[in-house]
Amino acid sequence: QVQLAESGGDLVQPGGSLRLSCAASGDTFPFYSLDMSWFRQAPGKQRELVASMANDEIYPQYSDSVKGRFTASRDNAKKTVFLDMNRLQPEDTAIYFCYAQWRNYDFWGQGTQVTVSS
Repeated sequence: QVQLAESGGDLVQPGGSLRLSCAASGDTFPFYSLDMSWFRQAPGKQRELVASMANDEIYPQYSDSVKGRFTASRDNAKKTVFLDMNRLQPEDTAIYFCYAQWRNYDFWGQGTQVTVSS
């Protein structure tokens, strides 16, 4: 099993920045072998993919809505993934979830709230 714990969510003003972290624990699957992603879910909306990092990809993939503003990264030694969010807008308000996948197994974190408001 893989346990995922997100942190870093906060209330921020439009135009501000935040860094989200997702720490993984559990020894069933090596962290470096996991495909890692960030999703978000805004009130009344479906959960959407924000950024994904396959275990063998150098460059993360991003949704059009965050491309150029968000940067995803991973530190395999620390078993942690990050989401650096810049130029935040009110429409970025959502619960942000960390997601891990290995073959047919997948795991979700419990999410961290990001609120963008003046």
